[in-house]
Amino acid sequence: MSTSSHAEGLQGSPARMSPDASPVSARRRIPLRSTCAQPHSCPAPVRMQVLSRTPMFAGLVEEQLADIDRRMTSLSWAEGDALHVEGAPAEHLYLVAAGRAKAYRTAPNGQEVVVELLGPGDLFGGLRTLGQEAYAETVEALTTVCALRVGDDAFRQILGEHPVVGLRVLEDTAALLAQARSDVTRQSTATVAERLAAVLLRLAEKFGEPAREGGTLIELPLSRADLAGMTGSTPESVSRVMSRWRKDGVINAGRRWTAVRDPRRLAEIAGTEAWSSELRG
Repeated sequence: MSTSSHAEGLQGSPARMSPDASPVSARRRIPLRSTCAQPHSCPAPVRMQVLSRTPMFAGLVEEQLADIDRRMTSLSWAEGDALHVEGAPAEHLYLVAAGRAKAYRTAPNGQEVVVELLGPGDLFGGLRTLGQEAYAETVEALTTVCALRVGDDAFRQILGEHPVVGLRVLEDTAALLAQARSDVTRQSTATVAERLAAVLLRLAEKFGEPAREGGTLIELPLSRADLAGMTGSTPESVSRVMSRWRKDGVINAGRRWTAVRDPRRLAEIAGTEAWSSELRG
């Protein structure tokens, strides 16, 4: 379960890396651990800001948000750590306060299939209260992540005392179902280029910052396999399309970043004119 907003994190974002700069070293690879959270002192104003900008809690007054905040625990994870693991009992909902993470599922052949990229304001995880017995995905920190966590009993109390939150849960579930159906249709009818263009535009709108030479910089350590998982394709197909676009000046990319240089062209390829004003250039 995940929703998005534009909440600011409690820490400054990593220094932006220009597409012209040398890529930083590859992130470390360590075995994922299911219990690697560390207590973290997240300032109260930051927690309140994140809660207020999360769609599930948007519109609640400060006193209501403070009541919800008291039921949540602030924790942090290092890059490469797992916030939770696919198949483990669903015991918590998480709300990202700072950092970036990816949610992925493991295919029968062992391949990681990325289903979502998460940033400040995104809600994910699962609870038996919401009909989930086990986590559907593994969520791994791409950078240092701080998140607020709430358990089943505490969330039941929140639903009982703040009925509007329950309505938002239903709305979010319906939206996710509609999106899933749309994704299935798109993956069965669209080309790899069309699917990849749509994904890059969505990532640029969600995570992008202005690039020095123009366009939008997405600072995420995404591999071709990650993008393949998000587009229902193969790493080889994604590499071919990305190489062609790079040669044509549509994008540029490094080990931990992707720059969208021509969002209008990507929108044409994706078959949509729906991209934010920030990306129009």
